[in-house]
Amino acid sequence: MTTSSTPRTVLVTGGASGLGAALVAEFSARGDRVLATDLAEEAPANLPAGADYLRLDVTSDDDWAGALAWVEEHWGGLDVLVNNAGVAAGGRIDVLGMDDWRWITEINLFGVVRGCRTFTPLFKRRGSGHIVNTASAAGLIHPPAMGSYNATKAAVVALSETLLHELHPFGVRVSVVCPSFFRTNLASSLRGSDPEVEKSAVKLINGSRLGAEDIAARVVRAVDRGTHLILPDAQAKSAFWAKRLARPLYDRTMRAVAGQMLRHVGGSAAKEKV
Repeated sequence: MTTSSTPRTVLVTGGASGLGAALVAEFSARGDRVLATDLAEEAPANLPAGADYLRLDVTSDDDWAGALAWVEEHWGGLDVLVNNAGVAAGGRIDVLGMDDWRWITEINLFGVVRGCRTFTPLFKRRGSGHIVNTASAAGLIHPPAMGSYNATKAAVVALSETLLHELHPFGVRVSVVCPSFFRTNLASSLRGSDPEVEKSAVKLINGSRLGAEDIAARVVRAVDRGTHLILPDAQAKSAFWAKRLARPLYDRTMRAVAGQMLRHVGGSAAKEKV
């Protein structure tokens, strides 16, 4: 493990489990001072020695104000904000309910927006800082029956690119993380009104050969380099470039996935017009 000669101060949301916990461990191992945040009142048992913990609900403006006050009081500022907290909901457009859409949007999109809005003024005053937003390969490629998840992650990608340029004059860097499926507890957070689709998503997540620790190590190295679009696994890279360089093949693949799903869950479809 390569450690930094100048330790940074890092805040990670969703830091009690999954990719968030792996990022907390990775930043801590390289010598950074880390504040892990999550919904639980007490620090998780797996919190690395030396790391701190704070309860933070990313949908709460008051909690974000409390996080800002904490880092200013204890560290005098912040170097890296990692907006990692997120949830998943799979579902076809005519099956997934509006309550599920509101739930995932409030956490996956507005949770990131609140984090960026909270700490951008601090970064501007300091003339430095790094925002790292966890999106997904689903923010770049958009498989069928995952509309709500795809939409929120695509919005995070768009927000991150916007801020990359908007905050550049202030010396603030912005990265967006877009992994494909990897083993994590995200499967346990799946919520929605289309259980058949969610079963497929759980199978893909649990079947990956990569774990959260693998992804976290690659993410931190990319953050060290100042990379904007972080594609930490081969599957994400392949899908990204296939969509851009082989669009007909990409489209056929997505339609094949939709057809397989239709056969699995039942139902009928009108013949596609040529």
